[in-house]
Amino acid sequence: MGPVIVRRRPVTRTRSKVPGMPKPREHVDRGLPAEPSDVEQHAPDEPLLPVHNHHVPQYPRILPARINQMAIQLKILVERMIPVEIKPGILDKPNCPLFTPEVISLVDLCCPGDEKCAVVYCLLLAMEWFKQEGGEELTEADISNLRAKCCQVLAKWLLDIEEDDDYMMQGMLLRKFRHRRGKNVTSLSNAVERAVDLHALTLISSGGYQKCINYLWRGWIIQDPDDGTQFVPYMHVADPSWSKHFDHDRLRAPRYQNYFQIFVSIVFLVLYTIVINTLNPGGELDVIEGFLYFFTLAYTFDECGKIFKVGWDFLSFWSGFNFTLYALIITSFVFRMTALAWDKGTPQRYDNQVLSYNFLAFAAPMVWMRMLLYLDGFQFFGTMLLVLKMMMRESLIFFSLLLVVLVGFLQAFIGLDGSDNKADATNFIIRSMIGAVLGGPDLASFDSFAHPFGMILYHLFTFIVIVILLNILIALYNQAYTDIMENAEEEFLCLYAHKTMRFVRAPDENVFLPPFNVIEIFCLIIPLEWWMSRKHYAYLNDKVMRVIYSPLMVLIAFWEVRLAQKVLANRLRGDSDDDRVMDWETVNTTESDVFNNWYAACAVAGPAPELNPAHQTTKEILKLRDELTSKLEELDRRIGSVVATRTGSGEGASGSSDSDG
Repeated sequence: MGPVIVRRRPVTRTRSKVPGMPKPREHVDRGLPAEPSDVEQHAPDEPLLPVHNHHVPQYPRILPARINQMAIQLKILVERMIPVEIKPGILDKPNCPLFTPEVISLVDLCCPGDEKCAVVYCLLLAMEWFKQEGGEELTEADISNLRAKCCQVLAKWLLDIEEDDDYMMQGMLLRKFRHRRGKNVTSLSNAVERAVDLHALTLISSGGYQKCINYLWRGWIIQDPDDGTQFVPYMHVADPSWSKHFDHDRLRAPRYQNYFQIFVSIVFLVLYTIVINTLNPGGELDVIEGFLYFFTLAYTFDECGKIFKVGWDFLSFWSGFNFTLYALIITSFVFRMTALAWDKGTPQRYDNQVLSYNFLAFAAPMVWMRMLLYLDGFQFFGTMLLVLKMMMRESLIFFSLLLVVLVGFLQAFIGLDGSDNKADATNFIIRSMIGAVLGGPDLASFDSFAHPFGMILYHLFTFIVIVILLNILIALYNQAYTDIMENAEEEFLCLYAHKTMRFVRAPDENVFLPPFNVIEIFCLIIPLEWWMSRKHYAYLNDKVMRVIYSPLMVLIAFWEVRLAQKVLANRLRGDSDDDRVMDWETVNTTESDVFNNWYAACAVAGPAPELNPAHQTTKEILKLRDELTSKLEELDRRIGSVVATRTGSGEGASGSSDSDG
């Protein structure tokens, strides 16, 4: 998947402090505990002190109670910014009049100094509260949704005006915090994760957020190996030395994991195609089929391991889809082993072999559809997957209505069938109802079924299903497609961020991707992990990964050496690491008189997009006033000259008459 390029210039960060700014109105605390209780509830996964002497936290720890306090202050600020409902489009304008310098100053006052790194996290927490308000109070849902979006736009503005890219990414977006939820303290999370979980499209589609996601995707920002709660820059981004990049830890980068998964999925598809198209008459298990079952076993272990480590939150549509596919292939394997247990030529061996191939062939559509899961990094496939996901969600409304209708009419038909004490048409009734749902009703077959009640009921059932419910389904699908395509870019960027964070959130310390996870389970975890010391076990894991991933590590090293040369060139020019020089940037326009004159002409003629409509109107009125004033002054000068001329000519005429007299 191609990265999203965001051009930013790294400069020195400056913080604005506004002296004498009035303190925001006090908010009811509602029982927030004092800070000492937060220290008592400190979790073991967040170190209180540096892990080792050369690792000192770049940003101070902020207590959960303080996070809640700042979030409440920001919530009050947003409520004052939007006291009544406004048009939603106002927040999307780049010159929105709501975000004044005074508002930015109040945000700096709310999160002063080193606490500014938590401002985006606090705004997302306030956004979550506004969404909860909208869900609880339906009459206030519209204004609550506007305020929730305002939190996103304000966070986007803060990221855009932040000049230090390192502080923006590692401090404001990737620094992990906790907040209080009732009497409990939440687990550690950062603004990037919170935005993905809250589906904050406006913030996710911002330039600063996408720059951070790109750095995570490329592996230029990685988790600290000594402290998983911290993110640090990869130190060898601009190092052209090949040996520095020949490291199995580079497989932690989401980009390389994604490419490896695509490659393995293609291999899995090729193996399946060979097995399903080359029937083995003797029934023996060949090498290709053995590799297919080996890959299936590896994928099954991977899915089960994620559920065991992450929990039931891991379950989704694709996880259920994968489990169904793997269950079909494993069932085929079981019947294949059962067939091999019988002697050649026996009917039992033949029947089990046929069942094995039938289950394997039944899984063919799912094997091909599974490739879509790994192609979502491409915008076309990603957008279509989002549309399908939304359609499946909207289908729940249709199927819930359909289920109620089906049960009601089924009960009526079974009652009519049993009115003569002979319930012998149940299968016929079920097939006819399914045919009507699928668009093939058999109206004539009910002419003689409990006449005339059966015919009337079946015609009514067909009308409700085909004319009403199916059109409702079409309308729901159309709405789902429209909603996604209207925000296709933002939705794809959200999918891109979700995909990146899925790799970053991976719970494994050692990256054994399928099918190599089978080697980890049967060669490392089961025989060695339970008795070997942690230091020696980690050393052995490193050696094993270096061996099995060596071909991929060679490719990654060559690729990153080329990238390091480009990054080094960007740094020499003073540009950002991910900057790309375009064709028009190769021309020096600063020392050319033609371009300098053109810049001056464009500055005079071009509009000022930074001004809001009110300021633009005021500017035009002042311009008209100046023009009118100049014209009036010119008119006064002309009138004065005319009066002077007439006065002079009158005096001359009177003087001549006196001389004549």
